[in-house]
Amino acid sequence: MQYPRSKYWINFCLILALAGCNASQNTVPDSGSEATPTGTEATSNLSADISQAAEAPAFTSAAEEPLWTQLMNADEETYVVLLRHAIAPGTGDPANFQLSDCSTQRNLSDAGRQQAEEIGAAFRDRNIPVTKVLSSQWCRCLETAELMNIAPVEPFPPINSFFRDRSTAQAQTAQVKDYIAANEDSADVIIMVTHQVNITALSDIFPQSGSAVVVQLNNGQLDVLGQLLENDE
Repeated sequence: MQYPRSKYWINFCLILALAGCNASQNTVPDSGSEATPTGTEATSNLSADISQAAEAPAFTSAAEEPLWTQLMNADEETYVVLLRHAIAPGTGDPANFQLSDCSTQRNLSDAGRQQAEEIGAAFRDRNIPVTKVLSSQWCRCLETAELMNIAPVEPFPPINSFFRDRSTAQAQTAQVKDYIAANEDSADVIIMVTHQVNITALSDIFPQSGSAVVVQLNNGQLDVLGQLLENDE
């Protein structure tokens, strides 16, 4: 018996409808998972994700966590965090540079101030036992150290920049090593907010603004344990 063509068409549509229903049932998410949003919901969620990414805590790379853990457990060892000041656009200092006048110096930008606050939060959130925050006398270092809000800030001339006058580099570097040696048995974390040239002289590493190199004294030599707070400046 032959069915009319219209009846074939109706059956075909019914088959398609049933297949579509089954496909829909197979895409129902497992318990505890979230369905993929569509339309305005997807657009809203994407905007929220972008906003959250922009507001997420800085300097939380998983690769750095073992080093953070070492600092958190500084109960028998002394660690020194050589931190380059936060973002201060430019290079070196103006020709009319005066140590006592911040207006003649290269200073932190708004982004640099925010970065300094985030650096401090990274240490506080992990309860790093920081006992001293030493700073170069340059305004951009002092401001970084103050905005970190971790401990009272002590100006420390041996970590002043020698970018303009390399004749003092060797003597200043030796003074920093002597200071670390004198505090070798204090079992704590010391942060030194300083400059790229100073950090490179001590570690052979060229850090970005707001990044840090962690060192430890070992038989009279500074061992580089790793880097923290690396960013995409």
